[in-house]
Amino acid sequence: MKKHFQDDFLYPAPGKLVRVDGANMHVFTTGVKPDEAVHTLVFLAGSGTACPVLDFKPLWSQLTDRYPIAVVDKFGYGWSDITEQPRDMDTLLAQTRAALENAGHTPPYVLVPHSMSGLEALYWAQKYPQEVNAIAALDITVPDFADLLKFTFMQRFMIKIASWMGKRDMGNNGAQRSLATRSPSATAYESEFLTDEDRGIFVDVFRRRTFTSDMMREMHLIQDNIAAVRAQPLPVDTPLLLFSGDFKDAEKQGRNIGELRGHHMLFASQFNRMKHIELECGHYVHAHQPRKIADEITAFISML
Repeated sequence: MKKHFQDDFLYPAPGKLVRVDGANMHVFTTGVKPDEAVHTLVFLAGSGTACPVLDFKPLWSQLTDRYPIAVVDKFGYGWSDITEQPRDMDTLLAQTRAALENAGHTPPYVLVPHSMSGLEALYWAQKYPQEVNAIAALDITVPDFADLLKFTFMQRFMIKIASWMGKRDMGNNGAQRSLATRSPSATAYESEFLTDEDRGIFVDVFRRRTFTSDMMREMHLIQDNIAAVRAQPLPVDTPLLLFSGDFKDAEKQGRNIGELRGHHMLFASQFNRMKHIELECGHYVHAHQPRKIADEITAFISML
């Protein structure tokens, strides 16, 4: 039987495919060996990021000489299977922890979440504080964004359209055009830190992992997952390094820049050990300013 286009990758997974809850999850590992460094950096992609390994490459490539690196593809992302499994916070966290363990990683970790996965990092530090040495947060969603992330009827309708589109093959040419011109990952795709081969891989994965059913179910559960984090005290004893973008991407969607910036500032101020850095760049900060962020992460970790 011929594979569905979403699973018929042209390029093999660069990391390990490990079994979690009866399906394959992909964990990419690079950098120094774990026994040569105290802190393993675990990268957690934002909602809908098709190829986390390459989306994060501009940043992790600046850190491989200092730390062990792990990039986890949740189900429906990268080379991980597309599933019909729940996307609530407890399930997401349990699957990520299991995938890392099955790939040979052991806590504690420094979590490096982007965007919506900031909620997962916070929940991890709430539930298992001994496993999280610090959080280096890349323009993350914070719990007080809840009211700003409620979908209108039209937005819910567009999500349904996106889900329908994700099951259709746009082809390599269509994927390349979409990735380069309309995707938030375009900055990473064009980065000097990616090779031509990387870009070919990026297009192939983007073609097969855009608007997957797992991603769509996560979007529908945003409010529930925010509520799960809000139900517990913030992990204020976890060291926090927070990078904020300029929020101009959100402004185009009708959000208020001052309100978003204020939520980030208030959030960071509640942590006992924190540094908040505001960057003049878009939401995918790790692709826009990878060298600066890598240097700041290294300096922050050196103080732990």
